[in-house]
Amino acid sequence: METWQESISIDSKVCHGKPCIKGTRIMVSVILDNLAEGLTPEEIVAEYPPLTLANVLAAIAYAAALTREEELLPLR
Repeated sequence: METWQESISIDSKVCHGKPCIKGTRIMVSVILDNLAEGLTPEEIVAEYPPLTLANVLAAIAYAAALTREEELLPLR
């Protein structure tokens, strides 16, 4: 099984440096937004053909890792 580090990249030249699925311009935030709207991982993969289920799981794992950071940004 891939880790999220193998699936996600941050490049200042791609999508303004936002975390994306490697080899695509699909931002992690797009995947998470779709999940929050109630789409299933399978529906997201169908909507974005370059994605795999492993990519969707990597986006979730990345978000989970961010919440474990010692210092979180305050909610607005």
